[in-house]
Amino acid sequence: MPQEEKSEATVTERPNPERSDERYDAQRVETKWFERWRQNAALYAAEPDSTKKKYYVLEMLPYPSGALHMGHVRNYAIGDALARYMWMNGYNVLHPMGWDSFGLPAENAAIQNNTPPRQWTLRNIANMKAQMNRLGFAYDWSREVTTCLPEYYRWNQWFFLKLFERGLAYRKKSKVNWCPKCATVLANEQVVNGCCWRHEDTVVEQRELEQWFVRTTKYADELLSGLDKLEGWPEKVRTMQRNWIGRSEGTLVDFKLVGPSGPGGSTISVFTTRVDTIFGATSVQLAPEHPIVKDLVAANADLRVKVEQLIAEQRKAKEAGDIGEIEKHGVPTGRYATNPFNGEKVPVWVANYILMDYGTGAIMSVPAHDERDYEFAKKYKLEIRIVVLPRSDDPEETVAEPPLPFVTHDGLLINSGPYNNLSCDDAIQKMSADAEKNGFGKATVTYRLKDWGISRQRYWGTPIPMLYCEKDGMVPVPEKDLPVILPENVDITLTGGSPLGRVPEFVNATCPKCGGPARRETDTMDTFVDSSWYFYRYTDARNDRAPFDGKIAQYWFPIDQYIGGVEHAILHLIYSRFWTKFMRDLGMITNDEPAVRLFTQGMVIKSGAKMSKSLGNVVSPDEMVARYGADAARLYSLFAAPPDRDLDWQDSGIEGIQRFLGRVYRFVVRNNSALAASSGTLQAATLEATSLHPAARAIQRKLHQTIKRVSDDFQGRWHFNTCISAIMELVNVLYGAEEALAQNAVPKPFLAEVERNLVLLLAPFAPYVAHELWEMLGEKGNLLKAPWPKYDAALAKEEEIEIPVQINGKLRSRIVVSADATEETVLERVLEDEKVRTAIAGKQIVKRFYVPGKLVNIVVK
Repeated sequence: MPQEEKSEATVTERPNPERSDERYDAQRVETKWFERWRQNAALYAAEPDSTKKKYYVLEMLPYPSGALHMGHVRNYAIGDALARYMWMNGYNVLHPMGWDSFGLPAENAAIQNNTPPRQWTLRNIANMKAQMNRLGFAYDWSREVTTCLPEYYRWNQWFFLKLFERGLAYRKKSKVNWCPKCATVLANEQVVNGCCWRHEDTVVEQRELEQWFVRTTKYADELLSGLDKLEGWPEKVRTMQRNWIGRSEGTLVDFKLVGPSGPGGSTISVFTTRVDTIFGATSVQLAPEHPIVKDLVAANADLRVKVEQLIAEQRKAKEAGDIGEIEKHGVPTGRYATNPFNGEKVPVWVANYILMDYGTGAIMSVPAHDERDYEFAKKYKLEIRIVVLPRSDDPEETVAEPPLPFVTHDGLLINSGPYNNLSCDDAIQKMSADAEKNGFGKATVTYRLKDWGISRQRYWGTPIPMLYCEKDGMVPVPEKDLPVILPENVDITLTGGSPLGRVPEFVNATCPKCGGPARRETDTMDTFVDSSWYFYRYTDARNDRAPFDGKIAQYWFPIDQYIGGVEHAILHLIYSRFWTKFMRDLGMITNDEPAVRLFTQGMVIKSGAKMSKSLGNVVSPDEMVARYGADAARLYSLFAAPPDRDLDWQDSGIEGIQRFLGRVYRFVVRNNSALAASSGTLQAATLEATSLHPAARAIQRKLHQTIKRVSDDFQGRWHFNTCISAIMELVNVLYGAEEALAQNAVPKPFLAEVERNLVLLLAPFAPYVAHELWEMLGEKGNLLKAPWPKYDAALAKEEEIEIPVQINGKLRSRIVVSADATEETVLERVLEDEKVRTAIAGKQIVKRFYVPGKLVNIVVK
């Protein structure tokens, strides 16, 4: 039974029939407050030049797709609840909103709808903004940014010029990721399992094009080390970034190709973290797309066919997302390369598991000491030579052959010439130094992180502010000439190259150096440029002299709480961290990181899949608002699951929430007619327990426990579902005391204060009904800024019990909960227990049993 339905069923209400004035009409109430809020443009505005402590809460910049779905509502409801809570705690809150409005989806949608991208995008923005306002989200719209407007993208261009001045933006011919369906270049981070991040069924191709890059690798070490300071970020996100940056310390070693060479050169550079094993290298293996392979297949048709097969196997593995598990195949080239440490000639192979975009695209194969190399060598009967043995105090054990492959850093070298008997670590240092001394290698650090390719051959994006002059070459557009305006009325239906290249009035320009004719760059910027710094613009959104005022930004930054999906862990969040460090080095800001805390919310699932327009399983908030009200839609999105976990959408759940809101409203209406004026504090609700009727004492205890639980959840766990559950429990206690209320056993001032604080507790989650009840209780002040209630620690102390938790009948853990915790709260706490989560990982929960106060048993398979 859903929690909210069960809560309602456990209460016996007064027998008198419901009066019409007790029925909660969500549409009437929400329309009333919507109009009031709409007329007060400054209602949610952050205070300028405030001496208050600041709080900057932000949800990730949305793309204006045309309409919100309940997945969006969940994300924004989390941030909105937090913003309202911080306002009530006396903070100067910045809670802005804007639009990530450039990009390929808008261009494709415009083509499909035969509507110019700008018109299509701005119409969508107006629609989504209206939805957000109707849902009651408390945004400071005076700071709204729209990235497709010149007043914003002008500063994208300004930043590009600063990057170019410092050598951090550069142009080169490079192999790039090309999505045939998008007809544009993708950054490495936009390739997922070999496919386009927006078209999961489209394999990304490799093409060689002249492209613009941003040198993100210059900040690789700082991007990596900075993760250790981001303690308020999920460990999962930090781990994903560490893996993507992929720092490896090792040695670069040059093997010389024996015999003639072609344009690809005669040097095969390999990067290895275990140069101590190089005397055990029995082959060199190249990626199928290595430049030297191109030379070798040019004169060998049979080899070319075999290499093309390897390329096809790689592509298929990438498409399936299992390149790491590819069945390893290779072909010998018939050529050899010289190991510079011992002069030995080793065969050169081409292998399908070697990737050109990882390391140097070549490896030295040491099968005795690497699992992949061992598997390959056994398959093709290549020599396996042991060059490291385990350490031991027993000389006989030291020379004994270990099982292969033997992989360790704690060993001694053998069969390694002058390096015999060195430890692995000592050998790595000495061999790296010798390689550099003799000119065939050096100790080095490599990164998986590559420079960010920002060129896009599409129309709907920021024009790159560069010119090409026959006399002066590549020339940046002067700052005074910014913005370079994106022209309108461009035919974007034709394929082949950037649409801007077919607009003479855009392409043809004058060189600012010589005054002669020049040609504009026709590529546009990757839209992740837009979202790398937008949160700084929010602090000073109307500045026409600079991207923002540094002093204003210094007050607000870093962001106190950033909220968004884990799918942005690499793409957006690495780029935004890079941009912050770059702006710091420009002297614009003083902070090193954009956000102190990051929260990644779970997805909303419908019909077994993530709610998305492409899958056709969206639940429209407009429909939910029309049927149940905005408060019910918001409250259900927060109540149905902890915000960091996926929510399985159920229409019956939002119906239960609607009934709960009706019960709150009904109670206040029934018990409000003769209430004394509120004192504005909890004084009346903290009367000596001995002076209160038992029903009032129960209310008093539950009220203070609820304030504590909700306050603690806002400060720490963010399990808003348990916050709302606690408020439901309080409402149950109030209904349970109605007989005492009818007999005037509960003092009126006491009840007035309890109801007042009930409304305060509900306000961050359901603002419409909270404002209506606040006014009904005779309050004149602004609920948004009303002080958050305080609790008495002694009254909030809960009687606790310990409950054993079994999984399939076996004791796995014990949890401590309040003695009067509901079944839903107990089961929720059980699923939060680390031992329980570990025990059920990867298993399906079949049933859950709770013997009140005694035992929980979970059946899994």
